[in-house]
Amino acid sequence: MFASLFFIIRIFAAWTGVLMLAGLIWAGTFNVITGSDNAPGPVFALLALLVALSVVISTFSHLRRVSLVAGRLDHDTLSNRQHRRIEIPLEADEAFLLVESAVRELPRVEELESARDSLQVKAKLKRIDPYGNDRPSRYNVFNWFSTKRNQILATVTPGAGSCSVSLLCEPEASTWSDLLKVDNGTNLENAEAIIRAIARRIGERRREEKADTVQTVTEKELTVAKLNLLQAQVEPHFLYNTLASAQVLTRTDPARADLMLGHLIQYLRRSLPRAENAISTLGEEAERAEAYLEILKIRMGNRLNTQVEIPEALRDVAMPSMMLQTLVENAIKHGLEPKPGGGTIWIIAREQEGQVAITVADDGQGFGNQTGGTGIGLKNLRERLRLTYGGNASFAIISNFPQGVAATLNLPSKPAGAARHA
Repeated sequence: MFASLFFIIRIFAAWTGVLMLAGLIWAGTFNVITGSDNAPGPVFALLALLVALSVVISTFSHLRRVSLVAGRLDHDTLSNRQHRRIEIPLEADEAFLLVESAVRELPRVEELESARDSLQVKAKLKRIDPYGNDRPSRYNVFNWFSTKRNQILATVTPGAGSCSVSLLCEPEASTWSDLLKVDNGTNLENAEAIIRAIARRIGERRREEKADTVQTVTEKELTVAKLNLLQAQVEPHFLYNTLASAQVLTRTDPARADLMLGHLIQYLRRSLPRAENAISTLGEEAERAEAYLEILKIRMGNRLNTQVEIPEALRDVAMPSMMLQTLVENAIKHGLEPKPGGGTIWIIAREQEGQVAITVADDGQGFGNQTGGTGIGLKNLRERLRLTYGGNASFAIISNFPQGVAATLNLPSKPAGAARHA
């Protein structure tokens, strides 16, 4: 109430001074022209009355519009010049683009200048009659001195993980003009519009981030489930055949039966599902593969030879569980078991340029005499590589010389602890 009263008194006091000065000038000019000492009081009084009436209408129109826009009347809302400070939880570059976009989309923007290096945005907006689509009426006394445009200056100040925006919305005129002219709440409206636009854009950004987080969690759960499904594809016939062989050996050769069961225990111990993830180590996978091969040596006898070359320094390298086992089983099933006289399997690991190359090679039948396989094992292997490493790992399978097949995994040379943390 007091702010409104003070605003009205200030406007009327300013216009009273203007009218008194105009009256003195009028009287002096009239006397010079006519040579008379009598000033045309009634004519000037009529003009002054019309000006005063226009001032009253414009002042109360300004008060009413500000009350509707802001919902209150005080010194800040009644001012022609609106200043705001906004905290934005974004980096300076992102905040600058957001503010620039909010200012650019204001209605009636005629000029816009943005300086990304100095983090400033300047704009000029045409001012129109808030109750129509044209400029203020020429019959409005304020329009005789009125400012045709408003201007906006937005400055972004960087901070630590966030920034603040200083926003100034004002008439395109000097500060002294505020004593005589009102803007009908247009700069207040511009300031509130920019704040709403920024709040809306930040809200949209937060909703998108939340949706992305939910999607990422869902994708991660699906990936884990898919990895577990791929890992769960174990060859049951190996277990059945091993147990059947051990049963026969317990009657004919108990020592070899005991040796076979010991290797089976070692194999199964390394094959138990991991509760935390599907990441193992090269050393653990090699132990499982060696236990598997030792069992087959008992079954195949002299038809199977093995050679394992894995440096001790590489045994802690992370790799997906059961992946090496898949390559070894393929070499046995499709390479050496169908070959008369059997052959040799090599498991070799080498490090080069931040990658570990793990090769499983055999001198079996090779590609030309492949037994009927479905290819599901290698398909699963490639899919697990993609899900686990993206584009940071690869798999290749080629003919071995002079015969057989060589399959090579190229994995990042990260220790298992670092891989699990990642």
